Amino acid sequence: MKPVQDSSVRPALDLNLFRVFDVVLRERNLARAAEALFLSPSAVSHALSRLREQLGEPLFIREGRGVAPTALAERLAPGIRDALALLQQAVHRTRHFEPARDVLHVALAMPDVLEPSLLPAWVERLRVRAPEARVTSVRLERTRLERDLASGRLDLAVDVAQPTGPDLRHAVLLRDELCVVSSRRRALSSAAYLSARHVAVSSRRTGLAFEDLVLGRLGHQRDVAVRCQHHEAACRIVTGSDLLLTMPRRHAEALNAGLGNHLLPVPLSLPPVDLHLYWHRQVEEDPKSRWLRTELLALASEVMRPARRPKRRTR
Repeated sequence: MKPVQDSSVRPALDLNLFRVFDVVLRERNLARAAEALFLSPSAVSHALSRLREQLGEPLFIREGRGVAPTALAERLAPGIRDALALLQQAVHRTRHFEPARDVLHVALAMPDVLEPSLLPAWVERLRVRAPEARVTSVRLERTRLERDLASGRLDLAVDVAQPTGPDLRHAVLLRDELCVVSSRRRALSSAAYLSARHVAVSSRRTGLAFEDLVLGRLGHQRDVAVRCQHHEAACRIVTGSDLLLTMPRRHAEALNAGLGNHLLPVPLSLPPVDLHLYWHRQVEEDPKSRWLRTELLALASEVMRPARRPKRRTR
């Protein structure tokens, strides 16, 4: 192994090279790193070559269609990430943060089912507070969540609670109870619920839906007759049938308003559905990220606030 060159005889390091290193380490692919950095793949490759020359050792090796870090890269990574985060924070502290001026693009990932209820209100809120912002809502990809947040491709993400590594931060955004959608009003006991046939909703090709996972932990199993991708389709399938659908109540209220379906309480002790807001550790103190998190959490609080019932008129 070649020793790292003495700093007294090599030129000063270009800090831009460390930014390239950090993104390549996360993406494990030069083409994806180039896309995140708005550079060409050849420019990324050239930057890595310059960094290798200055450090005296290779930082990445080819692995399949991507690259893998060497032992030196693994040792350097934590310090480089922390240093880049400190530099970013230092730059932001030099001027007062103004959303109307500083929030120009917002990228948010969320489940398809949540977009109709949350995104319009989010866009309207940003239109007032950050009128120059361009908003992008994308489909959530859990396998890329941490990389997309780390690279800045995403500012925030919304998803159900899931195991996270040390670099992801999260907070509860929305909490909603489950209900049962039925085409007719009925007294639903736990035995009747478990013996009925059901519609399940999941965007995954295989694997149990959320409520089936919870029922399994309680020692129960239900008969799923139909599995589909979206709750809107599931609600329409329930209409005119004896099938039952279990879903978050607030979303059920919106989708079934014109279908004539009834919303019944779940006759089993199922926990509420929690949706979490996720962001990366390196933007924990970033003014833009903090502002976006505060705004989205405030919006979610307003969305979950019970609607005011009209007062009865007295004669």
